[in-house]
Amino acid sequence: MERWVSYAFLSMFFAGFTSVIAKQGLVGISSELGLALRTIFVFVFVLLFAAYTVMPVELGNLRRENYLWLGLSGVTTALSWVFYYKALKVGDVATVALIDKGSVVIAILLAWLILKEAITLRMVCGALLIVAGLLVIAKRS
Repeated sequence: MERWVSYAFLSMFFAGFTSVIAKQGLVGISSELGLALRTIFVFVFVLLFAAYTVMPVELGNLRRENYLWLGLSGVTTALSWVFYYKALKVGDVATVALIDKGSVVIAILLAWLILKEAITLRMVCGALLIVAGLLVIAKRS
């Protein structure tokens, strides 16, 4: 198995924990306060991780494009977290997390439009199955 696949599965594993742990952390407080506190922890952890793993010489490789795209990524991450925490505060963890994972469909579309990545029939079928699953689980009976 390639290293990136291992990283992707580890990301999936920890993301699953994140939703349940966050829901517990929001008990008795607003989603905004919970998100702010979580973001502080993320900020500190990522800074420590980067200080340990990033070689100082790599800082010289930063270009305007890096700042632009990573800045936009930061904005979209923040917006995603704001709405995720609002949904998590009042919704069921399993449903909120599943709908959030529908972002893979958006990622596939944007990868095709912006990055010019090839989209296969298998990927389209998988995306359609994800959307179908989202509709089945998100629909209240």
